Amino acid sequence: MAETLGGDRRANPAVESMTRARTIPTGPSPFRIAAPALPPAKFTDPAVTAAGEPRAQVPLIALDTLWFNTGTLCNLACATCYIESSPTNDALIYLTADEVTRFLDEIADDGLATREIGFTGGEPFMNPEIVAMLDRSLARGHAVLMLTNAMRPMRRHEAALLDLRERYGDRLTLRVSLDHYDQEIHEAERGARSWRPALDGLRWLSANGFSIAIAGRHLAAEADYAARAGYAALFAAQGIAIEARDPSRLVLFPEMDAAADVPEITTACWSILGKSPADIMCATSRMVVHRRGEDRARVVACTLIPHDPGFDLGNTLSHATGRLVALNHPHCARFCVLGGASCSG
Repeated sequence: MAETLGGDRRANPAVESMTRARTIPTGPSPFRIAAPALPPAKFTDPAVTAAGEPRAQVPLIALDTLWFNTGTLCNLACATCYIESSPTNDALIYLTADEVTRFLDEIADDGLATREIGFTGGEPFMNPEIVAMLDRSLARGHAVLMLTNAMRPMRRHEAALLDLRERYGDRLTLRVSLDHYDQEIHEAERGARSWRPALDGLRWLSANGFSIAIAGRHLAAEADYAARAGYAALFAAQGIAIEARDPSRLVLFPEMDAAADVPEITTACWSILGKSPADIMCATSRMVVHRRGEDRARVVACTLIPHDPGFDLGNTLSHATGRLVALNHPHCARFCVLGGASCSG
């Protein structure tokens, strides 16, 4: 399957139909970052910053979460997608269930205490083997966190999802991307006619007793409490069983823009900011990707940085667990250290 996925996805009638069904955003993202351009000298040397100070590094403390990027194809083409997912971008090709099994076997064989398996994309439900991946991960005893936009690709798998919920209960959590509680803002980011299908999918998940969460955002001038209040009102009006005050159920992510200026993180920043390397996402997680043109899936340090060779850690978990990760990317600074965010559940 994976080897046949090159080329323009608009030639695929199913993808072409999904593309026609909604309008790709044409204006700027409502979540865009107002900042000067990133100076070219920054984030170039993994050992030192542009100012010559030692760059912060993060060791893997434990592999608590292993993420699988199921492929970058998506039924949407958002205004600002950190991984540039779209109906035509297959830079990360579809993973297969057997590739997932290879890494699940490695977790078991090496006795790794991996609590959670995460699936991200693209839209993971577009991968034709996604149900098998979920089933195999849950059958091993892992908690599973599934990211989705809850739209048409997910709805095609309703019967399979109900079966998984019946057999595994709350060990399967679906985190739905809903960029804002306001329809106009959400659709400015995700495209016209993307709001109602997402809400319909959310209501279906809630009505059927799934463990659900939301991945949301807030505008630059919008306080966290105000955003949570807005989402809470939406959930109440729609009958969606999510507690908006719970940060694990409503995750409000900081914005990312690799072209916008942000401070580099030095070893001195840990004490200045009152943080520890153990607080950073790459201290407890890795992600598996299969890049188009490569012969097998590989492990990268960060869910946000699948293509940078400096974050490629090899093709096995054993290769990926013993290396320090230099915080040599704007996402390391803005999202993880300064933003305090993590993709894991």
